[in-house]
Amino acid sequence: MELNKRTILWIVFGASLFLLWNNWMISTGRPSMFAPPAPTSSPAAKKSDLPAAAALAASAAAVATPGAPGAPDVAAFKRETITITTDVVKVDIDTLGGVVTRLELLKHHDKIDTKKNQLLFQQDGTRKFLAQTGLVGAAGLPNHTSGFTAKPGARVLGDGNQVQLVLEAEQGGVKLVKTYTFKRGEYAIDVRHDVTNLTAAPLAPQLYMQLVHDGNKPEGDTWFNSSYTGPTLYTADKKYEKLTFEKIEKADEAHKKNPSAPMPQDHATKADNGWIAISQHFFVSAFVPQDKQQRDIFTKKVDTNVYAIGVLEQLGTVAPGATLSNTAKLFSGPQDEKALEKVATGLELVKDYGTLTVIAKPMQWLLNQIHNVLANWGWTIIAFTILIKLALFPLSAAGYRSMARMKVVTPKMTALRDRFKNDPQKLNQAMMELYKTEKINPFGGCLPILIQMPIFLALYWVLNASVEMRGAPWVGWITDLTQPDPFFVLPVLYAISMYVTFKLNPQPTDPVQAKMMLFMPLAFSVMFFFFPSGLVLYWVVNNVLSIGQQYVITKKFAPDAK
Repeated sequence: MELNKRTILWIVFGASLFLLWNNWMISTGRPSMFAPPAPTSSPAAKKSDLPAAAALAASAAAVATPGAPGAPDVAAFKRETITITTDVVKVDIDTLGGVVTRLELLKHHDKIDTKKNQLLFQQDGTRKFLAQTGLVGAAGLPNHTSGFTAKPGARVLGDGNQVQLVLEAEQGGVKLVKTYTFKRGEYAIDVRHDVTNLTAAPLAPQLYMQLVHDGNKPEGDTWFNSSYTGPTLYTADKKYEKLTFEKIEKADEAHKKNPSAPMPQDHATKADNGWIAISQHFFVSAFVPQDKQQRDIFTKKVDTNVYAIGVLEQLGTVAPGATLSNTAKLFSGPQDEKALEKVATGLELVKDYGTLTVIAKPMQWLLNQIHNVLANWGWTIIAFTILIKLALFPLSAAGYRSMARMKVVTPKMTALRDRFKNDPQKLNQAMMELYKTEKINPFGGCLPILIQMPIFLALYWVLNASVEMRGAPWVGWITDLTQPDPFFVLPVLYAISMYVTFKLNPQPTDPVQAKMMLFMPLAFSVMFFFFPSGLVLYWVVNNVLSIGQQYVITKKFAPDAK
């Protein structure tokens, strides 16, 4: 029985998209389609905003909770929000705790409302994303609930190259000075902690740094256009790890069932290197602690639908009257690989290309080189498509020649089917002889498509991960190549190009199969309504080039049909 190669191609294409969808589900924290549904989590009772996991309870117990016995008197100091503005960020820091409560990217627009700038750290309604630091290890030490006093100084970068905010708090016999240093053109903020022991006895405080984030989906996140938001970390031993808020929730529930057991931590828990972060679509916020400083790494549920990832560093013993200093970085900005590589080892890995990284990274490099010349990402994708088509020309030409011969001998194939319709074995033998005589490879058209599919899927991840293309226009109605075509022009052009391709190919003799082949372009074009327009642009250009190549080859073999 003859295998129709077009059917195989569509099956391969459909299966690839199915696997792409499954991998996308996994990468965005959703369960695999092959896995049983996860149990629904019940709402948890509200917890205090502790800096460490239960495994670190001995240290975490020392952290005061606002309003609790032993907590600092908030009314005793003048609480204010200090705003620091540079050329790339506008940052709000609350003197209650010295917490970063808002960070606005001045060179990146909001996905939903392009008149607004992109917000990373924020505290508004159901949205909560904060950067907190403080001390534990003894009762009443300054932490992210303590009152800090801001020293006078510049709040705007102006003509200088850096601007600093210095915050001081004295509590529990310890003076803590937090110094935030903002530099021109940089999204990495230097964070320095100076700990002075004002008591008559040695102290061994511990420094925690944590990122607190709500478990809600990003605004504008849809079923077809979803993205990953969640905790990530890197250590030299375990490399890059990608977590989910759902896993933290389950770990918290498991710990509540057995409080005497350590808090489950499904990630690296100890290191003297690396970083912790909250990654989101196109952006990342990360604490990079001082290198070669021993630390515990924790994740924790801190409130209903609010989670934290952080580190707890052992600062060592501070003698009476002595001061100990610790430096770190807080990066909060776009997932620009070159910039991330300069901040910390492995931080560039947050720009996640999925399972096809080995193809996607070179593809991104090539796209960047083309863009350096053309300065437009739409034309860059078109030029990239042409280069790929030229690289695959010998292979695709062989496939099209085979398809052209197949179209020429279609009448002979029909005659054989009629002759041996009751004898499938003889029909297969006759078909093989016909293919051999006419020098036809029945699977000749499959290989180009099989090679194209990894490129197609890798380009999907490149477009999905590249902040360089976020908000990048092409022409006219295409104002963002990472978003779907607003007027569906490209998906319609794709459907037309697929219809023309179908007509150039040998037609199925089965009427039902012929109708299915006509329906498939329409089905995929509807699906492309929700795909990034840059990806659909690649496929439309690829189809147009294929049509031209196929037309020329088909015309060349047309006289053989006489």
